[in-house]
Amino acid sequence: MKLTSLYGGLLAIAVAGAAALVATLPLSAAGRTSRQSPPAAQTAHDNAATSAVDVVPGMPPVIDADNLYSEIRTGNMSPATAGALDRVYVPNRESNDVYVIDPATVKVLYHFKVGINPQHIVPSWDLGTLWVANNAEGRKDGSLTPIDPRTGRPGAPIAVDDPYNLYFTPDGTSAIVVAEEQKRLDFRDPKTMALQFSIEAPECGGINHADFSIDGRFAIFTCEFSGGVVKIDMVKHAVLGYLKLRKPLQTAVKGASTISPDGQICSTRRGMPQDIRVSPDGKIFYVADMEADGVFLIDGDSFVQSGFIATGIGTHGLYPSRDGRMLYVANRGSHRIHGPPKGEGSIAVIDFAQRKVVHEWPIPGGGSPDMGNVSADGHYLWLSGRFDNVVYRIDTTSGDVTSVAVGHEPHGLTVWPQPGRYSLGHTGNLR
Repeated sequence: MKLTSLYGGLLAIAVAGAAALVATLPLSAAGRTSRQSPPAAQTAHDNAATSAVDVVPGMPPVIDADNLYSEIRTGNMSPATAGALDRVYVPNRESNDVYVIDPATVKVLYHFKVGINPQHIVPSWDLGTLWVANNAEGRKDGSLTPIDPRTGRPGAPIAVDDPYNLYFTPDGTSAIVVAEEQKRLDFRDPKTMALQFSIEAPECGGINHADFSIDGRFAIFTCEFSGGVVKIDMVKHAVLGYLKLRKPLQTAVKGASTISPDGQICSTRRGMPQDIRVSPDGKIFYVADMEADGVFLIDGDSFVQSGFIATGIGTHGLYPSRDGRMLYVANRGSHRIHGPPKGEGSIAVIDFAQRKVVHEWPIPGGGSPDMGNVSADGHYLWLSGRFDNVVYRIDTTSGDVTSVAVGHEPHGLTVWPQPGRYSLGHTGNLR
């Protein structure tokens, strides 16, 4: 079958045996709007390091080309996190507040009100601020609330249109507000959140989660409500193309990496891409899909689907281990956006090298593990229990689960501080 090239023209690919599963859509005519010149790049960390990867100007060098997660290893704390309190910050989407947990005691210390519908808590590129993304679904009064990690207290909110999620350009010159309802990416000043320019993605319904190429030249965003992903040129600030995902017609063997020759194109009713993370070598993007109950594998450069790994019901969040060897997959236990409590929630652990599930940890009594991150020492995976109004602390050795009650409908919690040099956004995509 023929696949549309991302850079113009058609690339004919003959696929032996199992036919290619995916096809890119034509390049979008959508481009930049209201673009201004970005501010000068901040001084990169580790300037003396020599990298085999040719990164975009201003981006910190890649220390290990075989493991882009090498700098989030245990103990590799940035001086920028000095004085930060050890805390877990939990945004509760329905109660419009943030609960603050002491990870040592697994107890709630206090909570405070924020804007409408807080979705994710996001470390800033320079690691000095935690931003609460309050997207005020269906309204026009979205905001970003800063939290000082040295005090654990919020500052004055900044009015921002539809901030479902928040990312940062690899060079740190822009914050990227993911305006999900608007199908748009708003590039803003990372400190003041003043608008710099926007990128429209009209064919990406429910644009929400992202990860970046190893060299910082492109990013792939998931399209929750249109069954695919979109590739964004981070240098030219333009849409490169869209990719519709295909899932197996029949349930794949759990834990196995498969390519289905008779897959079906995902659509609004046949696929719901969620979180996305790139492999340690930067070649493969893993895309969690809540409808497909597994993880799609996408070749980043060619923008072609290359496989699928079944993981569990309602596959949702993705988090690499501190050594970059494993990928923790949160299966929310339901295909519904607003699911029932005590569902068939679980954690699957994918070995990056083998590309298969090596551990499965069900939530005892049922649950709804959603978004979160790994503790600084790598011993625990912290996840919100979206439909159960709890937070789970999961032992990354045994899978044992401890729960603590929080507000109503907890979502994208973050653990802070975390190892790493800089943050690309979400609940702590550090490198």
